[in-house]
Amino acid sequence: MDPSLFATDIERRPGALQDLQRFLVTDDPWADVPDEIEQVLLVGMGSSTYAASVAAARLRAHGVEAVAELASSELLPPPDPERLVVAISASGGSRETLDAVAQYAGQSPVVVLTNVEGSPLTEVADATVLMHAGEERGGVSCRSYTHTQVLLLALEARFTGVERDLLAILGRSVESSQDLLDRRASWLPQAVEHLGGPDITAVVAPFRRLGNAQQSALMVREGPRRQAVASETGEWSHVDVYLTKTQDYRMLLLPGSRYEAELLRWTEERGTTVVSVGVDLDAADASIRYRHDDDEDVRLLSELMVAELVAADLWLST
Repeated sequence: MDPSLFATDIERRPGALQDLQRFLVTDDPWADVPDEIEQVLLVGMGSSTYAASVAAARLRAHGVEAVAELASSELLPPPDPERLVVAISASGGSRETLDAVAQYAGQSPVVVLTNVEGSPLTEVADATVLMHAGEERGGVSCRSYTHTQVLLLALEARFTGVERDLLAILGRSVESSQDLLDRRASWLPQAVEHLGGPDITAVVAPFRRLGNAQQSALMVREGPRRQAVASETGEWSHVDVYLTKTQDYRMLLLPGSRYEAELLRWTEERGTTVVSVGVDLDAADASIRYRHDDDEDVRLLSELMVAELVAADLWLST
């Protein structure tokens, strides 16, 4: 793992998204998925599960039977020829995901979503969907997480028929990512100062983007090795509010929850440091804006870059 290469991986995000956009112009990544499917099961570990959990919830919201499980679970559903198994692993070599796929191979249709062509998982799958995220030389899965989100949006369209101009969303996300990079000198030092406290950094998001909060916290743990946790906005007031009373609690808020007011009431009362992303909030110590940040689909694919750049800066300074 290398902090300088991690920073370079982040800087290559707009170009990688453009590469994925060009691929999707001509190719249907899920063309090999059978038509006779009654349920979708998404399995993976770490950030793969973060993306999968939100994707499964989105599918369920449209009436599609879908679940996301840790590949390491001893309680996976049984094989079924009408249950599509989507195994997600950027490296294509996760032991837990390989073990999970072994339970379904030959009994359920298995599609592997991976960033590495010819990886071990591809050898046991019925079909492969490549992430097209490029090599992540810093040793941290960052672009591959966002590319997983994009391709799971394409899977959602396949099963729900909901029309979404994914190419246009990608185009706006390229612009928003580039905007955050181009203007980082104006917002990153302040964000690092506010979020890089001595105790804990929390990332909070509404459920529909909870994976971004989880991935953001992972970036802070995995790179600079700092304490970081993720919470859903409404749930925060029930389970994590207590930490604001005893620690130097720093919060990166990914806004948009109907339950945000209650959270902000507590953070103001306790003097918690809050940095918001994508919205100007009076109750925040700083607000970071970017192009197209009023677009929910762009938020899903772009807001994570704030935590990534903060993590890279903290990592480089250690």
